[in-house]
Amino acid sequence: MENGEISAQAHGAYSEVVRQLFGRENVVACGLGYKIRGEEQTDELSLIVSVVRKLPAAELAPKDLVPKTMDGFPTDVVETGFIRAYLPYDPKARYRPAAPGISIGHYRITAGTFGLLVQRAGIPYILSNNHVLANSNDAQIGDPIWQPGPLDGGSSSDHIATLAEFEPLDFGEQPGQCSVAKRVAEALNLLASLTGSNHRLQSVQQTVGQNRMDAALGRVEDLNQVQAAIFDIGLPTGVGEPLLGLPIQKAGRTTGYTQGRVQQVNVTVDVEYQGRTARFTDQVIAGHMSSPGDSGSAILDMSQRAVGLLFAGSEHVTIFTPLQRVLDRFGVTLMS
Repeated sequence: MENGEISAQAHGAYSEVVRQLFGRENVVACGLGYKIRGEEQTDELSLIVSVVRKLPAAELAPKDLVPKTMDGFPTDVVETGFIRAYLPYDPKARYRPAAPGISIGHYRITAGTFGLLVQRAGIPYILSNNHVLANSNDAQIGDPIWQPGPLDGGSSSDHIATLAEFEPLDFGEQPGQCSVAKRVAEALNLLASLTGSNHRLQSVQQTVGQNRMDAALGRVEDLNQVQAAIFDIGLPTGVGEPLLGLPIQKAGRTTGYTQGRVQQVNVTVDVEYQGRTARFTDQVIAGHMSSPGDSGSAILDMSQRAVGLLFAGSEHVTIFTPLQRVLDRFGVTLMS
């Protein structure tokens, strides 16, 4: 065979078996190609059988197993996931059912991204960032969440979830709890008012100022109004680990579908939130694959395992939190 030319014999063998192969559960494509061993392409022409997901032989009925050879040609089974038409979509538009990868937000913010559909005790939740669903701590449990977010035209008629829980962001200080400090501040404020000053003092407590995630949950109002499959990616196949060098992908409200690669792990990083800075520890840095509004996007590997929750970035990098940490924090699992 020269220059990749395929023989008439190979074409004939393919024509004989293609219908048989499509009769097997899980098969989505068949073709002629070179067999892959490990991660290396060989020069062995094979019948390539694409399946939604590679499963152990014990989990398949005998009639659905792909034999090692067919009509004298070796077979090679590869996992491709569901194959679908790449129909255009606007991640800033209103969708019902709404899917991860599109605009969403607390009713008082601009807009972020619907990250993942998760569940706890059978109840569905939208997973995204604190600063997307809980307005950077400045929200109340039960507040409305709109799809699309307010910046993208969302209104009270687009209420799709209510704020259920969030991990507070620690900016290095919080309202003081010391009664002595409070009394001193009150006395000084009284003195200021008597002198005609409009300035007031407030006691604050210095905190560690370190964060492990920017995350929140919105309880879904109607399960029929949402779906778990991510726009331009599909259903997550599970949860993975964001290893150094891992190729990754995401779908987000601003930049849509993008790809990148994990560049750093165990990262400590300072993130600015409209004039306030929060320090995060044990985060992950990837190459530039996001822009403002993509916050909340799920990060997946190329096998569609969810590995992170995007929350920040710059013109050069994207920052995300390992997903399993977020799922453990809220006691939730992925919905499928």
